This record gives sequence, structure tokens and C-alpha cells, in this order.
Amino acid sequence: MKAIEITQPGEMKLVDREMPQTGAGDILLKLSYVGLCGSDLSTYLGKNPLVQFPRIPGHEISAVIESMGSEVPDTFQPGQQVTVVPYTNCGQCSSCKQKKFNACRYNQTLGVQRDGAMAEYLAVPWQKVLVDERLSAVQLALVEPLTVGFHAVDNGKVTDSDTVVIFGCGMIGSGAIVRAHLRGAKVIAVDIDDSKLEVAKRLGADHVINSKVQNLHEALEQITGGHGPSVIIEAAGSPVTYKAAIEEVAFSGRVVCIGYAGNEISFSTKLWVQKELEIMGSRNANLSDFEAVIKYLKNSGLDENLLVSRVIPCEEVPQAMQEWSENHGKILKLLVRF
Repeated sequence: MKAIEITQPGEMKLVDREMPQTGAGDILLKLSYVGLCGSDLSTYLGKNPLVQFPRIPGHEISAVIESMGSEVPDTFQPGQQVTVVPYTNCGQCSSCKQKKFNACRYNQTLGVQRDGAMAEYLAVPWQKVLVDERLSAVQLALVEPLTVGFHAVDNGKVTDSDTVVIFGCGMIGSGAIVRAHLRGAKVIAVDIDDSKLEVAKRLGADHVINSKVQNLHEALEQITGGHGPSVIIEAAGSPVTYKAAIEEVAFSGRVVCIGYAGNEISFSTKLWVQKELEIMGSRNANLSDFEAVIKYLKNSGLDENLLVSRVIPCEEVPQAMQEWSENHGKILKLLVRF
């Protein structure tokens, strides 16, 4: 079968791989679309410390059931459209015992710690497969990236009394914008790209700020009446936005961190203590987040093309990835068609 492999940093090519082996509890999937995300770009650039090469990337999945093992429940049938929860969990670590399976200490995400879905076929345990016949194949490939932002908003305990700032309006930030809007919060989207801010407005952002050309502090002071936002979600992974989150969040506010910053960051502990802040991480997503995104995509009437920058065949992926690495600010989502 055809597969896309990152052989070493900066090198990606189309390769032939053997068909995956399926166990009694596995489902064999024929891939329809696979999304490329920021973590795949980091892997391609050699900046993901969790990856060993060579590696097949991809964990944003739209597929059709090809066949099933003998122990797979008969609710699954060939031809059904599905998406996949791409994380593993051990069930025994401290996170799993709290039912926070998304933060399992020993998690292995498809395309990161193990080979991913950027291939014609993929075998996964039936427990990780979510069937939905109403969503389109493109929508199913958008489920997983949106769940990460949904999960961050849940971690931030966002309600309709909150003013929420989202730093970074890529796919993860887009998910946070949608979820915060659905919660009834006042949503402020911050980015340095006007095209992404236009998408943010269509997803429900009440205000947008281009922090490259606007004074972030002054804009937030004006919007919030001088109080600052009650919640800030950091989805950009920049030392600048990490520091800005601590500085701009209101007293007794909450800061939720999704993005990985490339370098260590120094903070003034005075603000942590003086503001009595809640600062938390947010990793991956839980099954409830997948269910919430699927419900949203079914009921919102959202044109999924708003979130898709390009759809490309697998043969064009190496060239597209090189172009993305040289100008990644303009890309919201690349979908690979198999």
C-alpha cells in the first residue's frame, strides 16, 4: 500500500508499505482523508522530541470500514464512515485512574510515538473507532483537531459570564473559539494573520485583534473595561503569547495552555501569586469532546471548506509539506486525499 513517510527531518516521500496486520479486536480502515497538523509540521522540521524516524505521520482521520476481526461487535459493518480517537491509554497511571485518559502518562498518539494514518489502510482497535453516517468524509477528518480546543475550554470551566481570549487561530484555536461561543462567553480572537481572524469571526468570535499591528494590551483594556479577560487560552505555542497570557488575564483568572513553546520561558511569579491565577495545561481530548464536536458539525450548518486550506492527493504531500514549512502562517488545514 501507499504511505507517506518522514524519513528524517526535512525529508518526506511516498513509500510502499505492507498491509497492516489485524487482530481479532481490530478494524481495518480504508482511509478517505487525513489531516496534516502543526505537530506533523514539527515532526517534519525535526522539532518534535517524541518522534523517532522514520515515521508515518497523521492522526486526523476520515475512513471507511474495510473489514473487522472476529471479536469486533457487530454494530460495526463494512462500508460505514468513521473517524478515530488516535490516542492510547494504559488504564493504570494516575491520569487514567482519574478517567483523564487524554493525559495518560504512557499515551502513544498515531503519527507521533507510533506510525500514523498517512497511508491507504490502517488497523486500529474497535474501541477507538467512532461511526457516523451523517457527517461528510471531510467533516470526519476535522473532528479530532477541533476536539483539542473543545477540551481546553472545558478545562477552563468557561461559562456565559466569561470573557475568553484565544491566542492563535489555527485549527486548535478555532475549536476553542467555537466551544467558548457555544458556552455563551464573550470571545476575543488574537492572531497575526487577518485571514485567520476573518475565519474566527465566522466561527463566533465577538472581537478580533491582530497583535502584529494593534496594541494588544490597549485593545483588551478597551474591550473588557479595564478588567482583563477572565480566561485566556494559549493555542499559539509562542513565548510571547505565554507571557502575554499571564500579564493580560484578569485577577483571579484562568490560563489554559495548549501550545508547546519551542524554548523555556521565564515568568514573573509576582503575577501568579498577586492575581491568584489558575494555570493549567490541556492535552489531547476525551471521548466526550469527540461527541461534542460531532454534534456541533451535525447541527451548526458550518461550511467545512471554511477550515480547509487545501485538499491534495498523497503524491503531492512532500512538496506541499516543504511549502508549508516555508510559509506556515497562511495554512489552516491541509487535507490529504487517499
